[in-house]
Amino acid sequence: MDIFEIFHQGNRNQKTQHHMKKAFMLVLLCLCMACGTEKQADRDISLVTSDEFISEHLGEQLMILDRHTREMIAEHGEESPRNRPVSPRSLDAQGELSVVPSSDWCSGFYPGCLWLMVELTGEEQWATLARKYTEPLEREKTNASTHDMGFKMMCSFGNGYRLKGDTGYRDILIESARTLITRYNENVGCIRSWDFDRDVWQFPVIIDNMMNLELLFWATRETGDSIYHQIAEQHALTTMQNHFREDQSSYHVIDYDTITGEILHRHTHQGYSHESAWSRGQAWGLYGFTMTYRFTGNADFLEQAENIASFILEHPNLPADMVPYWDFNAPGIPDEPRDASAAAITASALLELSACSDQGESYAESAVQILENLSSPEYLSGEGENKGFLIKHCTGNKPDNSEVDVPLIYADHYYIEALKRYRNLF
Repeated sequence: MDIFEIFHQGNRNQKTQHHMKKAFMLVLLCLCMACGTEKQADRDISLVTSDEFISEHLGEQLMILDRHTREMIAEHGEESPRNRPVSPRSLDAQGELSVVPSSDWCSGFYPGCLWLMVELTGEEQWATLARKYTEPLEREKTNASTHDMGFKMMCSFGNGYRLKGDTGYRDILIESARTLITRYNENVGCIRSWDFDRDVWQFPVIIDNMMNLELLFWATRETGDSIYHQIAEQHALTTMQNHFREDQSSYHVIDYDTITGEILHRHTHQGYSHESAWSRGQAWGLYGFTMTYRFTGNADFLEQAENIASFILEHPNLPADMVPYWDFNAPGIPDEPRDASAAAITASALLELSACSDQGESYAESAVQILENLSSPEYLSGEGENKGFLIKHCTGNKPDNSEVDVPLIYADHYYIEALKRYRNLF
């Protein structure tokens, strides 16, 4: 459920309501500050949130992506349901479209983009298309081999249920939450992340997993069963205690002993080194703890989100355009790949954080700057480019040389979500 919908339900503590009301007064300030950014963007926020830009540029790109995706799906139509491609993820090294099965952690982001377009445009054509890409993911509701249930199911079925109230979608989400909590270990106080490399990890928990807690918080709010909320909150508390360094940067992976709950290793699997700050990991933490505060009202989670925001926004290696390098400590800066997906996630998170923090004006300003720069030709695909993906210059997994300097569908999802959040706030 979106922050702004929850606000209107009145299901909030008084302090948060006060700060959220303040956020609605920030628009003039944000627009004024956006005019004086260190690196002037090619498109200001009023343009990139306009109906014309969203419908004519973003909409046309997403339709192109649909056409290319349908072509790829048709080529693989005889494959088993488990392996059949259902959703676009990226471009490969040859510039060809990568389309993934429902089991892939990215399978929910394209339908999520389409549901967000329903909200931004009010046009039912997007709902029709969103349903087409959402429904093949139903088989994931019982997939207990992954922690990525929130990514897959909340972006797709979650947005669909929020916007259309389909009770069938609700049932799928509840079963998905029921499946996800089977991965919880009481001794550790966390939900297990990866199942691969069991000879390396005993009970790995990654910072990304904070994003999947939204499904559990939602399930308690929807059903009244507190078990989902309890597990999600404990996971967040354990992560807050163990994942962060003194400078408030986050490790990627904490490996736990399943019997004692003690920490075995602290690693950064997709970053430059174990002690470096992998950029997307910092963005996942910022978004995850802000969202967790939304559902719990626990001020410790708000403070953690603010600490992460400070680390990101005040880091000396953050470029002037606020699109980070793939790792804040990458050795070849400034000649390292950027990760625009981390910037998109950060922008969306900062907009939510601006609505519940005393530092809201500053967070809103930063979010506007990031969105304006992501909307410039440097990062936003031109008409018909990149098979229809929106955001370019993203980095998936640099140490494995996987998805480096390419579009990524989750960058598109959080970019559109950030535009929607801006419009909802202002």
